[in-house]
Amino acid sequence: MTASNYDPAAYGEQIAADYDALYSAIPDTERAVTCLAELAGRGRVLEMGIGTGRLALPLRARGVEVHGIEASPAMVEELRKLPGGDEIPVAVGSFADTELPGERFSVVVLALHTIFGLPTQDEKIRCFANARRHLADGGVFVVEATILDVGAFRHGQAVVPRFTSAGRVELQILRYDSSTQTVETTNVHLSNDGVRLNGFTNAYASPQELDLIARLGGLRLRERWGAWTREPFTAASARHVSVYTRPA
Repeated sequence: MTASNYDPAAYGEQIAADYDALYSAIPDTERAVTCLAELAGRGRVLEMGIGTGRLALPLRARGVEVHGIEASPAMVEELRKLPGGDEIPVAVGSFADTELPGERFSVVVLALHTIFGLPTQDEKIRCFANARRHLADGGVFVVEATILDVGAFRHGQAVVPRFTSAGRVELQILRYDSSTQTVETTNVHLSNDGVRLNGFTNAYASPQELDLIARLGGLRLRERWGAWTREPFTAASARHVSVYTRPA
């Protein structure tokens, strides 16, 4: 699979077995879980793009009821292998359109720039509208996304080394197209077992664009932070955590 024909279900088939090794050590996972648990209070959480449960499993361990939507059956299969993973209800399908009829949640969350996996503005709008349908009264839709650093690209390309463990290296080869605001990523996995490749495309949207998309989906920005610790969002922030709610 190349980046240009990216499909989330097919991507999940390729990366599911490696996903935890690649992303479980994200340093702010615990802070994200704490923030989401605080926002949920005694309510329930729906995670769009639940993956293998990086956030859902520790939330459940804190006593929060968690449901999920996931495009990749392979990701769900990996989640089911983990302690407690088989007790989290997960609907398989696109988080832009998949509905859980009659279910309402205090928090709907879409983390780790997964919003950019939706390639079109229409799909992003449908995603926000879908989140709105699942919100309980007073509920919030929380979106975590990166800020695109165009200065990191030289002639539209960049190579980012990632060292995940001894004897294993991952490289990310990135190609940015400013005319479409897309970033094509190819992950190169180097290990004693050989070389493996997988790729995907992200369709970037700035925080301000996401705010407009949210409005078209029936939501409004309530607050925005520069991290899960709720620090202020500034020009130096590398990501944002944005909290949307229904308009009054």
